[in-house]
Amino acid sequence: MNYFQLEEEISKLTTAMMTRHREIVSDLIMSLKAQLTLEEVAGVVLVSIERLLWFDIDLFFWCAENLIPTEIKSEIKKIIAVNNYKQLIAKGLIPGQDFSIDGDGKLLQNPCRRTH
Repeated sequence: MNYFQLEEEISKLTTAMMTRHREIVSDLIMSLKAQLTLEEVAGVVLVSIERLLWFDIDLFFWCAENLIPTEIKSEIKKIIAVNNYKQLIAKGLIPGQDFSIDGDGKLLQNPCRRTH
């Protein structure tokens, strides 16, 4: 999928989320799952839902609660956890000493270590 196709899918999904129509969103996500990996689908959903923040914050939270399938939410958590992990390392924190991340992507801070 090239950039323009990806942008088109993100726009379609964002627009569908704005309608709060579960079947349309579900069909679009199923179509994406047929074309992309689960991680890539989660990335498309993440960008789509992030765009909702620009329009309506209440809609963002409603969609996160009601429209995103559980397996996609899990993948989004993994994407966010990896990004957070990288940011903490870039700030000089040491994995395993200052912080760690559990299997669910939850950040665990070492209470004996000071953060920078």
